[in-house]
Amino acid sequence: MVLALWLSRIGVGVRIIDRTTGPGTNSRALAVQARTLELYRQLDLADAVVAQGHKVPAVNLWTKGERAARVDFSTVGTGLTRYAFLEIFPQDEHERLLIERLRAFGVVVERQTELLTFSDDGAGITARLRKPDGREETCKASYLAGCDGASSTVRKALGIGFAGGTYHDIFYVADIEGSGPTINGELHVDLDEADFLAVFPLAGTGRARLVGAISDVRLHEGEGLTFADIGTRVIEQLKIDVAQVNWFSTYHVHHRIAEHFRKGRAFLLGDAGHIHSPVGGQGMNTGILDAINLAWKLAAVLSDRAGDSLLDSYEPERMGFARRLVATTDRAFSFVTADGRLASVIRTRIAPTVLSGVFAFKPAREFLFRTVSQITLNYRDMALSAGRAGDVAGGDRLPWVSIDGTDNHTDNHEPLQRTAWQVHVYGTASHALSAWCRAHDIPLHAFAWQPAYGQAGLARDALYLIRPDTYVALAEASGDPDSIDRYFAERQIRPGEDR
Repeated sequence: MVLALWLSRIGVGVRIIDRTTGPGTNSRALAVQARTLELYRQLDLADAVVAQGHKVPAVNLWTKGERAARVDFSTVGTGLTRYAFLEIFPQDEHERLLIERLRAFGVVVERQTELLTFSDDGAGITARLRKPDGREETCKASYLAGCDGASSTVRKALGIGFAGGTYHDIFYVADIEGSGPTINGELHVDLDEADFLAVFPLAGTGRARLVGAISDVRLHEGEGLTFADIGTRVIEQLKIDVAQVNWFSTYHVHHRIAEHFRKGRAFLLGDAGHIHSPVGGQGMNTGILDAINLAWKLAAVLSDRAGDSLLDSYEPERMGFARRLVATTDRAFSFVTADGRLASVIRTRIAPTVLSGVFAFKPAREFLFRTVSQITLNYRDMALSAGRAGDVAGGDRLPWVSIDGTDNHTDNHEPLQRTAWQVHVYGTASHALSAWCRAHDIPLHAFAWQPAYGQAGLARDALYLIRPDTYVALAEASGDPDSIDRYFAERQIRPGEDR
């Protein structure tokens, strides 16, 4: 839906088919990271997500029924992004917001419509669909995006492998209403030798989502488990008084990456291309960033501003991040769920003490936030990335700087709401660069120099060519506009505004 919304805003026709009967009414995905909110600002979605969701002020670690460590998240990202917090906005509510925004562009999800087969003749996709009444329809399209989950029909039809594995434990998720010290709007994780449990706050009083492991092997092969079947020891240790269970489900956790994210005119996005443990709340966000990465490239090719080769950059840019993410979350997940006395001692006695000490230091807290929020994600050393000026290289996310010194007002990301190639200069733009931008109808944003730009890693008077998805394409310290000509010529791109 994010891919469809981005394309619809710039006038590209799309169809979304879904074999389910309706939008989701529950979900496991909760966190909306800062980088997603930055990109949602382009789509005029960020404010709605923040208003409807819940900001997490702190993350707590518990052992033996007592809080062992607390990391303040209310200020951890200050100075790094406009969205210096962790936002909880459940995927089912998220989906309803996207449906509403798509409807404004005349796009409706075609429910109970199933993709049966498709073929790619090099000039387009021909798909065979089954409609709700059982009739079959032939659909022709320029491209096909497989956003169809871990059991992706598109991936299987393309014959793309999905290497990886499945963790042994079964996990559960439950939306509850209750009370207790951990139902306080903060995020809580129990690291005890009892069953693993995370308590995620939801908007509203007394609402939370429990995500835990079912360690009783006798239950592992059972079906139809209920909340009453799971162990209550850890819930009681966290002093949670469950008044009502609104939803309960069990699931296995997988870690897999597709061998390719593109084959011909078909692409894989989100869980169709990569799945991993829920540690860090990365899954939904990674899929959204897949969509935005692909959207501007499809728009450029469909408008004849770039050749098909531009689409070749989607796979390496997104697969590189997916591999790092799976490796990182795999290590973290293994740590919090490992069995054995040694693992228990490390998790319950050593880790809380070490983490409390480490996160007392601002650099450590910032590193955690940069990593979890995905603002550190970059596409350096890839085909669409070139140059370096200051600490910023081609492929980096453009550093965020508040122009008036606060996190809530004017900032250098404000022009990025325009989904177009643009040039930023922090300092003074040369007459030659100004003339070049006017001649090529590329917006030039020159920001009067202030020390905060240098502290963020930006070089004075350098030019930064920004991609439509807000990443730095080219960083050139000299400010010479000829470097932009070379950049576009080498990649056979003709810049233009999408909207």
